[in-house]
Amino acid sequence: MNEFKIRAYGRMELAQLYSPELTDIAAYRKMKKLCPGLLQLLYDLGYESKCRSFTPLEVRVIVDALGEP
Repeated sequence: MNEFKIRAYGRMELAQLYSPELTDIAAYRKMKKLCPGLLQLLYDLGYESKCRSFTPLEVRVIVDALGEP
């Protein structure tokens, strides 16, 4: 099993790691709904909805909230 690495990820790329059985957009929508308040935490870090990727810090926050994919 590959060890998950904290680095910059594309939104869809990270979402697919959490839900590989779904299409990329469906996986992203599901990831946003998995943890109430997660999106607000990301916005507090400076994330904008038009961004197409997550910084390593944002990935850390997501992993802390959802666990490793």
